Amino acid sequence: MAKQTPAGAAAPQQAPPAGRGRGRGPVATDTLGDGPWDFGVGAGRFHVSVLTKGVDHPWGIAFVPDGSLLVTERPGRLRVVRNGVLDPTPIGPLPQMLATGLGGMLDVALHPQFARNRLIYFAYSKPGEGQGNATTAVYRARWDGGSTLADGRDILVADAYWGGPGTDQSRGPASGSYGARLAFDSAGLLYVSLGDRNYGPKAQDPNSHIGKILRITDDGGVPADNPFVGRAGYKPEIWTLGHRNPLGLAFNDADGKLWSTEEGPQGGDELNLIVKGKNYGWPEVSLGRNYDGTIVRRGFTAPGFEEPVVYWVPAIAVSGLSFYNGDKFPAWKGNALVGAMRNNTGKHIQRVMFNAKGDPVGREILIPELKQRIREVRPGLDGNIYALTDETFGAVLKIEPAAQP
Repeated sequence: MAKQTPAGAAAPQQAPPAGRGRGRGPVATDTLGDGPWDFGVGAGRFHVSVLTKGVDHPWGIAFVPDGSLLVTERPGRLRVVRNGVLDPTPIGPLPQMLATGLGGMLDVALHPQFARNRLIYFAYSKPGEGQGNATTAVYRARWDGGSTLADGRDILVADAYWGGPGTDQSRGPASGSYGARLAFDSAGLLYVSLGDRNYGPKAQDPNSHIGKILRITDDGGVPADNPFVGRAGYKPEIWTLGHRNPLGLAFNDADGKLWSTEEGPQGGDELNLIVKGKNYGWPEVSLGRNYDGTIVRRGFTAPGFEEPVVYWVPAIAVSGLSFYNGDKFPAWKGNALVGAMRNNTGKHIQRVMFNAKGDPVGREILIPELKQRIREVRPGLDGNIYALTDETFGAVLKIEPAAQP
């Protein structure tokens, strides 16, 4: 069991709106402003600027070797930013998506050999038969560097369909809990996080992809050393199970370990160290509570389930995750960067600090003054940090060291 660090005591909270977005709602106006802004004091000062606006609920970001950025928009678009300018022409063609609720165009990643093969990957909500029925899929295509994709195809269509006729609508809407972060390891294998689709028991079903982290090859195959290959009743793509809605997934390049952020129910947001074959407990255990205030099934912990390394009570609506190992913020090396989206306790970036042994030792809340839901936060190739604001009038923010007074 991993060491825990609490963040306050449990407090009654209202149930989230449909889709479990926890406070999400359309933003009628641009609430960010134009900046720039300076924050912090002394050597900890940093500068925040708006790289670009005009992106609708941006969800994922990828850094192209030529310095441009790929950004997904949840309503169903893939955009490119060159020299700080958003190209008005979306990249395509794209597959059909069910862009409702929290579904649509989700994460994006480059193949580790992108400079040679030009392959990009993105996760999206794929419609199935029947109105409202959808799952998470991963699509691979070759990008020409302009506005055109070629040779596109699904390499993964998760067995995680939910919603529409024939399903138990009392379990909740099909428009949320897709998960859908992507991360490549050093061997070129792809990890995909999948949410519980508002149907918690499926997260413990080894014959379903719902509520799992999967591990596949770059063309969608199953690696022979996956933990459940050849085991009867188990999907061979499964790497770990028992997840609620893992909205962040990232490797720490300093040691090669995989981590995930996961939204809890009423409290119990988690930062987890992801270990091959382990079970992370949902919905049997949780450090949060059900929305009626009762304890989740078997309580806060039980034998056989992994505990989070860090958790948040009350919840902050954790989202994207990355680790900083660049040179521009030397004091932040090895720290986790976590996005937060909850209206009353979130809307910031949280820096989680670790000691030399890997134990969490502190946290710092960054840019709460901007009052923006942070969907993703990720270091760029230049050593600066980039964040996506999950707003109708969304933006890409650039965070860099500030000039010292």
